[in-house]
Amino acid sequence: MNIPNASTVPNPNEYAGDEVSAIVLDPGYSTTRAGFAGEDVPKSVIPTYYGVLDSESGSEYLFGENAIHNPLRNLEIKNPWSTDGIVENWETATRVWEYAITSRLTGAKQTDPIKNGLNDPLNGDPDVEMEGLDDAEKPLTDSPLLMTEPGWSSTKAREKYIEIAMEDWGTPAFYLGKTGVLAAFAAGKASGIVIDIGASMTSVTPVIDGMVLKKGVQKSPLAGNFVSNQIRLIFNQSQPQIPLTPHYVVSSKTPVDAGVPSQAIYKTFEIPPTASFRRNEEERVLTEFKESVVETWAGPGRFSNGTNEELAKATPGRPFEMPDGWNQVFGVERFKAVEGLFDASAALFDAENPRPKDEQTIPRLVQAAMQHVDVDQRPAILAHVIVTGGSSLLYKFNERLNSELQAMFPAPRIRLIAPGNVVERKYGAWIGGSILASLGSFHQLWISKKEYEEHGPSIVEKRCK
Repeated sequence: MNIPNASTVPNPNEYAGDEVSAIVLDPGYSTTRAGFAGEDVPKSVIPTYYGVLDSESGSEYLFGENAIHNPLRNLEIKNPWSTDGIVENWETATRVWEYAITSRLTGAKQTDPIKNGLNDPLNGDPDVEMEGLDDAEKPLTDSPLLMTEPGWSSTKAREKYIEIAMEDWGTPAFYLGKTGVLAAFAAGKASGIVIDIGASMTSVTPVIDGMVLKKGVQKSPLAGNFVSNQIRLIFNQSQPQIPLTPHYVVSSKTPVDAGVPSQAIYKTFEIPPTASFRRNEEERVLTEFKESVVETWAGPGRFSNGTNEELAKATPGRPFEMPDGWNQVFGVERFKAVEGLFDASAALFDAENPRPKDEQTIPRLVQAAMQHVDVDQRPAILAHVIVTGGSSLLYKFNERLNSELQAMFPAPRIRLIAPGNVVERKYGAWIGGSILASLGSFHQLWISKKEYEEHGPSIVEKRCK
């Protein structure tokens, strides 16, 4: 077999040429992003959470923003990812990802008329080459696919990605890119250390000349969902307890003064929605709270050090109103939700939420990752600290991160690269994939359908480093 190299001219039929734009798919725990290579933003951003409605006739699966927020009886909300950044349910994950592509990008493939039931002959089945028809119905028969993966993906998981793309979706060409490398490309850097704060995981990835330093990849569960749980603990431990009311239970509300119990009319349900549905709806309120109230203590020093809490009391509070009208101005509490990301001893905990380990905090992750980088390369890596992921948008997060890193690495010059644009920060890996897949020189990296058929799924290990 001829392995393509820089001088090989790709066969347009084999690699889909320049005529059809490649699709870039970036699956995450909270959302799944999909769009065409060469575009600035993913056209399709859908929740990775999905709904399951059980009935006597079987289970119905619901995908997309509108479907999972409808308070139907027996609607369970689930996620195909485990909280440690590994796909747990491949069958449903495939359906979520396919929905992200077909709902906004390609549309569902039209079924061949011979199979729609209107042309069934009276006697027996028509003699039809079914395999050809099946290929025509696969969603990506015309589009090459670049997919992202976390830096800790197992060989088995990587082979599963290409198997889904080639066999279930019929893509003519495939490539698997690591999120850390792609986020670095989006920032215009081939080397650096990528700090990605997502919903379920925070990861720190050293990237050297466009390659992940595998032994240096660190991950931790202290991320966006951890901050949400810290807010829940703040609400529960407040005196009086702060009510967390999701939007769907409120029929109407009357304005009330700060701290006064709400005066709202609540909806009644013959059978209340499931606990998983309610929790997912509460998460939407907590996300609003994170975006509008929560603040990171910028330093100097940690929030729990000496007089910092007193200084925080002197700053103006931030108001927040629950969907039922209850409202309050939040003072010092708003700093406590994020502090556990940097200082494990400051995290709130209870029986269900144990105290995080010190080595799971972001500064310690960076320290552990840097220990695997050659001493000579450390200054160059620390000059490109790339911050990405939706949870890195917490107010004053970058100032605090910079302060922690300066204290930990006083000698080399540390430069944080964190796009101010919300879209660029949230979708860094997708944007990097969009840039990469649209480069003319990238053609030689695609794994073609022919190569997949010749070598099987194991080719992904050789070609996508």
